[in-house]
Amino acid sequence: MMRLKLGAGAVAFALAVLAGCTLDPHYDRPAAPVAVAYPQGDAYESTSTSTSTSTAANSASATAATSPLAVDTAWRSFFCDERLQRLIEIALANNRDLRVAALNVAEYEAQYRITRAALAPSISASGSVTRERTQGVTSSASDLNVGTTSWEIDFFGRLRSLKRQALENYLATDASRQSTQISLIATVATDYLTLLSDERLLQLTEDTVKADQSTYDVTKRVQELGNSSLLDVQQAENSLASAKASLASYRRAVAQDRNNLIAVLGAPIPDDLPPARSFDDESMFADIGAGVPSLLLTRRPDIVQAEHALKAANANIGAARAAFFPKIELTATAGTSSSTLSSLFKAGTGAWAFAPSVSMPIFDYGSNKASLDVAKIEKQIEVADYESTIQTAFKEVSNALTARATYVDQVQADREYVASSQRYYTLAEARYKAGTDSFLTFLDAQRTLYTAQQQLATDTLSRQANLVTLYKVLGGGWEQG
Repeated sequence: MMRLKLGAGAVAFALAVLAGCTLDPHYDRPAAPVAVAYPQGDAYESTSTSTSTSTAANSASATAATSPLAVDTAWRSFFCDERLQRLIEIALANNRDLRVAALNVAEYEAQYRITRAALAPSISASGSVTRERTQGVTSSASDLNVGTTSWEIDFFGRLRSLKRQALENYLATDASRQSTQISLIATVATDYLTLLSDERLLQLTEDTVKADQSTYDVTKRVQELGNSSLLDVQQAENSLASAKASLASYRRAVAQDRNNLIAVLGAPIPDDLPPARSFDDESMFADIGAGVPSLLLTRRPDIVQAEHALKAANANIGAARAAFFPKIELTATAGTSSSTLSSLFKAGTGAWAFAPSVSMPIFDYGSNKASLDVAKIEKQIEVADYESTIQTAFKEVSNALTARATYVDQVQADREYVASSQRYYTLAEARYKAGTDSFLTFLDAQRTLYTAQQQLATDTLSRQANLVTLYKVLGGGWEQG
């Protein structure tokens, strides 16, 4: 590294063009590697003719045309269940992951301020008073100085590139915080729905155990009277044992669901929550529209985060390029110096120093070239990551849209299955009691009804959870309710 002294004229010229140039590459947003519209077709439109289910979710195209966009719908407007709203409030106030994300934003904001401050001179003041005696002679000296130490004049934009990189990193971290909030809200809602669903299945299983116990007791008494076979008793006992096993499973599931919810809340579940809605309540969520894929580029936080990271890498190339050029620094001081403190501010005591300098690389064994290559490769990585994030988002939205439509049909079919199974059970029970049908047919009808009810509860949970997922993948949930 070679250092040269600069004259005042050279420094003045440098200051004149301070705001002139930067070596950052021109930034163009990469083209989105996805279609301009979401998929359409039978899988994205509900075929159900049921009035009740048609209000739960319309086809993707119809809803997009008539409902507000997810990114414009605050979470409190989307989640209509007051109990769930309260749980989300608790999570936003107490969840540790969200707290860490907020602290990361604060850290990067401080780092940006540090980098920005490097563009301005650092001015300091110093003073001293010295009094000494040597060989019988007493002497004193007083000094007062104000100046700047090694102010780099950003002639080639190195500091401005670093400042821009720090700003983009800060904005990327803030977008990451928004993504964390969206994921947290969706997790709270999904865990809450899972708890409600498992509580429904637990209640259903408890009712089934009671019914199977009653059937077993009756069959046992009938067999003891000689009017039934041991085979019927064994079949009733098998059905009861199976139901008891399911009961233990759902008791465990409900307890674990509560633990999961408490963990994501970061606090215990309060006892004074508003009354819960049924988990299959179709008014639990507001209708939302999907819009077009281009909206995701500027509204979905993880895509915004990826683009800010790309812009930061772009700015880093400018800083790496600037390392090939001279680095101009300025050191200047002004003050007073006197042999006595009382004369410190008198005429003739002034002192100053002005020391501009320039350093430039001559031979670094390819270090700067390698640093530039690294910066360019890092940008290519960020471009690929940005495009991959867009493709993932497009896939997630498309999958959620087809799930929204098809779950309407699936849940409606489940309801019809439950209704049909209930009629089958009623007929089989009546025929068994009348002696016109076998006990095996009655047990089959009982198991069929239980299976149908389980399937309805499971698919209803999947439908409700998918509505939460759709809201999340469309970028809804980071704005305050």
